[in-house]
Amino acid sequence: MKILVLGSDGYIGYPLTQHLLKEGHQVIGLDNYSRRGRVSYLGSNSLTPIKEPDIRTKYLNTLGEYLGTIQHTLNEHSIDGLKNAIRKFSPSNNSIDAIVHLAEQPSAPWSMFNAQQAVITQRENVLGTLNLLWIMKEICPEAHLVKLGTMGEYGTPTCDIPEGVIPEDCIGNIQDEDHGSVAECPMSNLLFPRTPGSFYHLTKVHDTYNIHFACRNWGLRSTDIMQGVLFGLESGTRFDYDEYFGTAINRFCVQAIIGMPLTIYGLGQQTRGFLPLKDSIQCLIIALENPPELGEYRTLNQFENIYSINELANMVCRGAKQLGIHASISHIPNPRKEAEEHYYNPDHQKLFDLGYIPTTNIQGEINNLLETILPYKDQVIKDVIMPKTNWRLTNG
Repeated sequence: MKILVLGSDGYIGYPLTQHLLKEGHQVIGLDNYSRRGRVSYLGSNSLTPIKEPDIRTKYLNTLGEYLGTIQHTLNEHSIDGLKNAIRKFSPSNNSIDAIVHLAEQPSAPWSMFNAQQAVITQRENVLGTLNLLWIMKEICPEAHLVKLGTMGEYGTPTCDIPEGVIPEDCIGNIQDEDHGSVAECPMSNLLFPRTPGSFYHLTKVHDTYNIHFACRNWGLRSTDIMQGVLFGLESGTRFDYDEYFGTAINRFCVQAIIGMPLTIYGLGQQTRGFLPLKDSIQCLIIALENPPELGEYRTLNQFENIYSINELANMVCRGAKQLGIHASISHIPNPRKEAEEHYYNPDHQKLFDLGYIPTTNIQGEINNLLETILPYKDQVIKDVIMPKTNWRLTNG
């Protein structure tokens, strides 16, 4: 296939691009390198060293048919330029088969810091995806859009969470106002209600509805990936551990190797879906190799299993102990506005039906991660780890 990877320099995009090339696909990258600049501006870094973009491009050329990197954004001010760039790689006799959309501001806490960053997140993510849909409609309407969403769209409702839509066998009853009779109300193809917990998660919800609309009205096809929380390292990608861009397990592992207590927000009973980075790549490739029909909007909930934050912290402590490191745990006031004890039972069967096989157990992946990052412990910038952004009424 000819595949356009948006966000090809990112945490997922760079190793995904490598895997696609090794499997014989033609790949085009697109990135504006904003993640590099934002992490640096925060005074942080990638704990593991990453190559400069031009060096990465040269390396990708050695792996297969890498057609180049478009340094571009998806915002409204550059849509014509982006159209021309995509047309360059998509002549009528060899059009793009699939687009993997990873090119969004990915941090919930970053979106909650101040008004400016909330607006940037909404503009980049929502308008960027909307621009992409119009470009697809005009240039490559038969391409398969694989869009990275988040399990955080759903929130933590007091009911089971299906994969995207309310199950077809869910029948409601409505009262006939004139005659008082009860009529059946089929719920087929209705999206499951969303309750996002940040301005970032809100952008993902807006994306969902925009993509769903485009599939229904224009006949586009899309797989919307509701991804759990990622962790781990793969194929020379970046590794962030700061408050804004470092996910929970990555942050815990860094705290463990430097002798800093693992900081759990609140009670630690918050439960989410988690998966290693290598499994995310596996699932994305499975989605690409099994596209939906034209006009079909498909949701895949993507995670290995669900765990509480306390469970994960204890796993990191066990993994650290195997390396001769004593890791402790500290509970701190939760800067986020979220339920700390809640029901959580999301479905995630579709990817398993398509062939997803978890690469290993999560404890083994945590152990491997700790061992991999241990040589870099002296490069950790401690000041960027603790949370400074309050998601509640005041930010102080």
